[in-house]
Amino acid sequence: MTMRRREFALRLQKLAWATAAATWMKPITSLAQTERKWNNDPFAWGVASGRPRPDSVVLWTRLKVEENDLQSRTTTEEPIAVAWAIYSDENLRQLIQQGTVLTDSVRGHSVHVHVQGLQSAKPYWYQFTSGNAASARGKTRTAPALDAVVKKLKIALASCQHYEQGEYIAHQDIAQHDVDMVLFLGDYIYESSNPRHIIRKHGSGEPQTLQEYRARYALYKSDPMLQASHAAHPWVLMWDDHEVVNDYANDRDQRYTDPKIFLQRRAAAYQAYFENQPILFGPNLNSPSRASMRLNEQMAWGQLVDIWTLDCRQYRSYHACADPLRGGGRVVTGCNELDEPNRSMLGMEQEKWLSQGLVDSKRQWKIVAQATQLSSTAIQTPLGQATYTDAWDGYPQSRKRIMQNITQAKLQDVVTLGGDVHMNVAANLRVQPNQEKSPVVASEFISTSITSRGLDESVLSTIRANNADLLHARSDERGFALIEVSPSGVQCEFRTTPFPANAKASLSVQATYVVKSGVAGPQKA
Repeated sequence: MTMRRREFALRLQKLAWATAAATWMKPITSLAQTERKWNNDPFAWGVASGRPRPDSVVLWTRLKVEENDLQSRTTTEEPIAVAWAIYSDENLRQLIQQGTVLTDSVRGHSVHVHVQGLQSAKPYWYQFTSGNAASARGKTRTAPALDAVVKKLKIALASCQHYEQGEYIAHQDIAQHDVDMVLFLGDYIYESSNPRHIIRKHGSGEPQTLQEYRARYALYKSDPMLQASHAAHPWVLMWDDHEVVNDYANDRDQRYTDPKIFLQRRAAAYQAYFENQPILFGPNLNSPSRASMRLNEQMAWGQLVDIWTLDCRQYRSYHACADPLRGGGRVVTGCNELDEPNRSMLGMEQEKWLSQGLVDSKRQWKIVAQATQLSSTAIQTPLGQATYTDAWDGYPQSRKRIMQNITQAKLQDVVTLGGDVHMNVAANLRVQPNQEKSPVVASEFISTSITSRGLDESVLSTIRANNADLLHARSDERGFALIEVSPSGVQCEFRTTPFPANAKASLSVQATYVVKSGVAGPQKA
């Protein structure tokens, strides 16, 4: 594609996204109650920011509207005015921009403000107000200019925060660190419960409808440690499966529900996800395709890094050799379907978008952020190789194409980041996993879960013994990873605790690995 055609296509894409976003962003009108008295705190679910760009960020909040706050309104559908302001100082004295927007029950009383015209590489502070109520203060920052020479990028890498399985002490630790962004790679909420591991309760069954998904997010958002993490840093987000239902693939769930019915549930889950996150583009409510929502994007951090966030659920091929009675991922042997060339973890369109983006990138480091594990965890058994089909092992040809693209384009300094598997991982990535004759072409870091339980050591020890590319793999502790990118290398510090049920526990360094510029593969620091 020529540059002119590419720019034209990009403009069309932005126009389409802006049209979708406009559905969610209403300007202030006389219908709104600009002055109202709240009986309860409408900002009890906190504030957040996200999608940092050189000249913009997205600010978010969602109003908690109690029954006794509806009594003075003409109808429950009457829009509510929310004012926002962004400042250049933490004392909120140097006002940069301000405005007022409307929200209503159709949007779950969520607020998304795309603040543009900001200076690059700067911290900002923000706050929302509505009537007599004011939100907590949040801090955000813009990305450096696209042509800026950048010395460092600091990322808090996190995923998998089952509310019932622990306290969010990792988020408290994240809030206290000086990072440029939080990169959260899926399983922000969990739809399911496991009675064996409950520390605190969801208090309701598995969500199916929009109202039920909204309620689940409200519970998670009520956690003060998670609120602190959101208020301290801008977030870049990608979903995995539990934001909808465990192990779903495309339009198929584990129960093989009629796709038309399942897509209604997926649409509700996607809408609730948008309503509760600091992201810019949600489902188009005026479109019959509201079950679709593009989340994958590419962003840059000056001349230092290009970052791709990949959707590993919405477009993927169905699981190979699935159980006819219960879908989703499982361990299989002798499954010829795994190697079918048309199978893709990302869907062919997104896969080609990533591959072309990697080739076109002029920035030093290329970070591929996706929701699960690229390195292999397959095990040799008397019946043959045992493969788990939900991660990239279940899509080996898709993984191979991406690794071959890196090799053929002679790309250097490619690092993948992941979540989902509830363990810290540092691994080599090759065209042929675990084969010494196949060169290491990229490096992988995966952060353990915030709270969600990990594999038993008896299982993980067997996985390690069968996969030489796994340089570090531990599933016994919970936490996150600090990623620091500089021109000389990428450092990954795994910060964990063995006591996720203790709200007063602290995190410490489990291990540190580095990837040196020009040398693929993590090394122990």
